[in-house]
Amino acid sequence: MPGTYDFEDLILKLSTPFYICLIGLEIFLTHKTPHEELAKRPAYSLKDTLMNAVLMLLNGGIDLLFRAAYVSVLIWFYNFSFVEPIANPYWYWLALFLAEDLAFYTLHYVDHHCRLFWAVHVTHHSSEHFNLTTGFRSSVFQPLYRFIYFIPLALVGFNPADIIVMYSITQIYGIIVHTEYVGKLGWLEYIFVTPSHHRVHHASNVQYLDKNMGMCLIVWDRLFGTFQEELPTEPPRYGLTKSMEQHGLGQTVFHEWKAIGADFSQPVDFKTKLKYLFKAPGWSPDGSRETSKDLQRKLAARVTADRKQPIDREYIS
Repeated sequence: MPGTYDFEDLILKLSTPFYICLIGLEIFLTHKTPHEELAKRPAYSLKDTLMNAVLMLLNGGIDLLFRAAYVSVLIWFYNFSFVEPIANPYWYWLALFLAEDLAFYTLHYVDHHCRLFWAVHVTHHSSEHFNLTTGFRSSVFQPLYRFIYFIPLALVGFNPADIIVMYSITQIYGIIVHTEYVGKLGWLEYIFVTPSHHRVHHASNVQYLDKNMGMCLIVWDRLFGTFQEELPTEPPRYGLTKSMEQHGLGQTVFHEWKAIGADFSQPVDFKTKLKYLFKAPGWSPDGSRETSKDLQRKLAARVTADRKQPIDREYIS
């Protein structure tokens, strides 16, 4: 698909200076921030930024090496499409945008709720910084399976070349929401994923875990119950619920795989090993560890109990 590669190349040439300018502006704003504010939250880190760049290059390299394979798969399914393509180009591209954004939401939801895929996606969440370069902190091995979620799009008549182009375009938006320098955006908060929504997504605060999964549209999260507003009383704490002991490249990419290996080495049956692999991160057969939903249920119970505490009238008077 030569035309697709040419268009992707154009997107890259246009987006690269755009990213550089935005990142430069954000770095400038970071250094203009008063020192007491910098002490409250992490700013840019050279080591972290370099790690983001390396992970992006690894992800991009795997994507290029594997592209012929996944494009061939999409074309094969496209040949069996059972829906006539939408004739009107405006409606066609709008429908593709909506369908692909929903497909990405589904991919992202599974990445967070199945440990096998979380082991891939966790690299994107492992930074304790949150800035525009965090958007490039890619899930290295995601190109090996991401295309599976786009197969239904090919089956309903969307050209594989157009699917790839649309993903490249929406990724631009997905990157620029990684910033702390944009507040809430009024009525746009009800339709689009905003920086405020995505700060929640990257936070390790219990009530923020596994929330706001959309790439461009927040409507899917609102529809499917995964939406969480950023609360002024609960500033986001970025990174993982349990920080990595080391921060080298190998540890960043493979630390969850090592943890899975340690669970597999336990004297448990094959069924339990499969559960370690496919159930939510944090699952354990004896309940000694907790998933995000377990943690959120405990938090909700604690909040409810606190509300039911009797008021000391003597203290009030």
